[in-house]
Amino acid sequence: MVDFGGWDMPIQYQSLIEEHHAVRQNSGVFDVSHMNIVDVDGPDAKAWLQRLLANDVQKLMENGQALYSAMLNEQGGVVDDLIVYRLAQGYRIVANCATREKDMAWMKAVAEGFSVTLKERDDLAILAVNGPESIDKVCALLTPDLAQQVGALGNFRGLEAGDWFIARTGYTGEKGLELLLPATEAESFWDKLLASGVRPIGLGARDTLRLEAGMNLYGHDMDEDTSPLAANMGQTIAWEPESRDFIGRAAVAEHRRQQAEGQLPYLTGLVMEERGVLREGLRVVCDVDGQEQEGVLTSGTFSPTLKHSIALARIPVGSTHCRVELRGKLVPVRLVKPNFVRFGKKVFE
Repeated sequence: MVDFGGWDMPIQYQSLIEEHHAVRQNSGVFDVSHMNIVDVDGPDAKAWLQRLLANDVQKLMENGQALYSAMLNEQGGVVDDLIVYRLAQGYRIVANCATREKDMAWMKAVAEGFSVTLKERDDLAILAVNGPESIDKVCALLTPDLAQQVGALGNFRGLEAGDWFIARTGYTGEKGLELLLPATEAESFWDKLLASGVRPIGLGARDTLRLEAGMNLYGHDMDEDTSPLAANMGQTIAWEPESRDFIGRAAVAEHRRQQAEGQLPYLTGLVMEERGVLREGLRVVCDVDGQEQEGVLTSGTFSPTLKHSIALARIPVGSTHCRVELRGKLVPVRLVKPNFVRFGKKVFE
């Protein structure tokens, strides 16, 4: 057990490798109740979110739809990344726990002048069930009617079921569900999941799984000093309509110009098939037009699925041959798209 944003969290329950494979091959459950849930309501809820977020909640046309976005500061840095859902009444944000105090202060500051209410849902827990068998395992524990609705959910869709909210979102690159339910009911449902054969999964496997899926981790792959364009998050910025003045828009527009001119680094994937493990903070030396330029590993690990090391790295535009400084030696690595495993299979060439 370790401290994680003020919460006691398990690194692993038994074997990190076995937990990782359980999610890739069968099913596993993560207790992610540490995440910050904020319900947003009021006449200006949509207008406030359109100002707060780089992505546009106007895209949420139906109840239950989800949107991945970032909150940016005026300099275009990432305050936090989050998911926002449209509810029958208002919206629901699920954000990171380590940034909770900072996030809430930022949201409240931006809310000045808007008729909007923010309610932290400390009464809710979150159980994330992921893996090829995950949806079937969860549905077997629900009423037939609710199981049918959950089984029909599309990706990035959720549904409200009384005090429960069940969504097809996840952080592993596998099929799965995130169940937001009353905290008083979480322990009982957790026990039912384990009794049905779902494995409990700790932080260690959560990190190897998300990195295999090429998913960012706040505070590592991006932060307040990082442009979303330098963090492989360009798809989370909605530039249209031009009249929507989200916070950080002018700064990110300048970053886009810098990116077009090759002045902004970018986040990519690295693969090292030699022995050794790529770790965050290691120096990357790249060949750019015949000259050596440097980058840095933002996340790295040994991939249990691929049986070799993988990493995310922020490197100069135009980089070709790259090497990572490992134990005083420059070791060659391959550049790949920042997505290594999906649905248990290797996805890069």
